[in-house]
Amino acid sequence: MSIAFEHAIGPTTVDDWLAHENPPDGSRVELILGYLHMNPPPTGQHQYMGDELRQVLRHAIRDGERADLYAVTGVGVQISTSLRTALIPDVSVLNTRPAGTSFPRENLVLAVEIWSPGNSRAERDTKAAAYASADVPYFWVVDQDRIGGLRVVSHVLDNGRYVEDVVATPGKMTTIKAAPVPVTFDPADLLP
Repeated sequence: MSIAFEHAIGPTTVDDWLAHENPPDGSRVELILGYLHMNPPPTGQHQYMGDELRQVLRHAIRDGERADLYAVTGVGVQISTSLRTALIPDVSVLNTRPAGTSFPRENLVLAVEIWSPGNSRAERDTKAAAYASADVPYFWVVDQDRIGGLRVVSHVLDNGRYVEDVVATPGKMTTIKAAPVPVTFDPADLLP
């Protein structure tokens, strides 16, 4: 038995999203299936983890001698015009110079989302499915729980779905190969 879910696509287009002005308070506006979603400004810890992970990725890219890759935070990615979806990963690895505020999906090599306990399962699943539908080869999740636990879960795209690769936890150096270059780090280094 199989079940097909249908979801009505909203009226907002990717072009509308591109023209939308971001709020001055640092909130992030994403477009999911034709509907604008406003996320509050990230917390200081959230931003710190994203900045630290960007540095880890930047060093791995340099060590891998990949001058064609760029680790950035907080840029928009036009995931799908037909599905009217555009997201802002917390950390991205792009295969083009990071000039501008938004990039086509073809330029996104790795998307990283930093989940807080308040992120719903639906939001998590929808974003992962959107990145997969856009053929983003690698997807990482930095998952924080309510009691201060942290784990980094890497995924690799396989036949249109993400398959879990490595689960990294603080206190242990881990090499993640589900990335454009191997990345070795201790997730404890992401914490303030």
